[in-house]
Amino acid sequence: MPSKYKTRDLGELLLREDQATYKAREEDRLHKRHVAFKLIDLFCGAGGMTLGFTEYFGHHFKPIWANDFNKYCVATYSVNFGEHCVHGDIVDILKQPSTKIPQADVVIGGPPCQGFSLLNKNREHDPRNHLWRPYLEVVEKSRAKVFVIENVPQILGTFEHGEIVGAAEKLGFKVWHGKLCAADYGVPQTRWRAFIVGSKLSDPCLIFPPRKTHFNPNGNGHQSSLDYTADANYLHVPQRWRTVRDTIGNLLPPVGTNPRAEPPPLDLHFGRTPTPKSLKRYKAIPKEGMNRFDLLKRAPELTPLCWIKKKTGGTDLFGRLWWDKPAFTIRTEFFKPEKGRYLHPEQHRPITHREAARLQSFPDSFIFKGTKIEIAKQIGNAVPPLLAARIADIVYVLLTA
Repeated sequence: MPSKYKTRDLGELLLREDQATYKAREEDRLHKRHVAFKLIDLFCGAGGMTLGFTEYFGHHFKPIWANDFNKYCVATYSVNFGEHCVHGDIVDILKQPSTKIPQADVVIGGPPCQGFSLLNKNREHDPRNHLWRPYLEVVEKSRAKVFVIENVPQILGTFEHGEIVGAAEKLGFKVWHGKLCAADYGVPQTRWRAFIVGSKLSDPCLIFPPRKTHFNPNGNGHQSSLDYTADANYLHVPQRWRTVRDTIGNLLPPVGTNPRAEPPPLDLHFGRTPTPKSLKRYKAIPKEGMNRFDLLKRAPELTPLCWIKKKTGGTDLFGRLWWDKPAFTIRTEFFKPEKGRYLHPEQHRPITHREAARLQSFPDSFIFKGTKIEIAKQIGNAVPPLLAARIADIVYVLLTA
């Protein structure tokens, strides 16, 4: 960071930029930059992070290169952002002499996180733990000034986490890392994610994490978001967490069991055909917030034996969402109630693809490609775009300070 900037100066700069940006958004005056910062997205999936950095952040960033191993993800990314997404294994791509990584200002992405997930019993020796290495190779080759790695919270404090920080510091980056709750940034979902941010310009520790834009009305996070009062005209007052009702309450019951040739939101608002026993189970727990333990109390004859034996843990399994709370973490199999709290608050069914996409903060206009199973994976694996946009807020300050 240039010596003329002190810690207080950078904080005040962030405040002015943040306040002016919010005011511009409110007045719909945020225009495109003449020259946008160039953006690379690795392990891009559907492009949730790219969406947050571009469409959700006033077009200050321009995506120029992306990569994913899944051809359906590449198709989704390409139809939404352009034909610059390369399909294939990034390790193999980097080995090819013909590969040329374009110069960029920022590299973002989430190396596959299953290796660190608590759901993965073999995570200690999972080879996917090391895909940050080609990620940093792209950072180096692109001469990026800032990078953002997204992953599951369990990565923090691991040996690999230490290796990532050490390797980044050898490349000249100063590094911040921490956990963020998506609900604190406008996403109707209490999804926790880890972020590792590196910068060659200013120390990201001085201005990360982003200040919260939303607060838990039942918690004590309200005051911490109101610390900045330099200019009352520009102060952004945090709103309450967005809820399931805010997000999907206006949708009618779904039709059919497959994607439809209908305009959004109807295209992905389809259901399933439950077995008679599954439907009885749904009806046995009709109130929002109920779960598998309520099923055991009310209809033990319908309760799977494995749930009867397992009397602890898993309180969200076979659970109904609450109307007036955010959703819990949306994973790739949100259409299976036995996998989590994915039952509609009052209708006897799991949430639809459209409802899951909205709960991840994807706009209805976003186009998903692939089978319904592949689309579900893209939705569940994505970084919520609104959360990515708040990261973009601070990355923009790092690049312009």
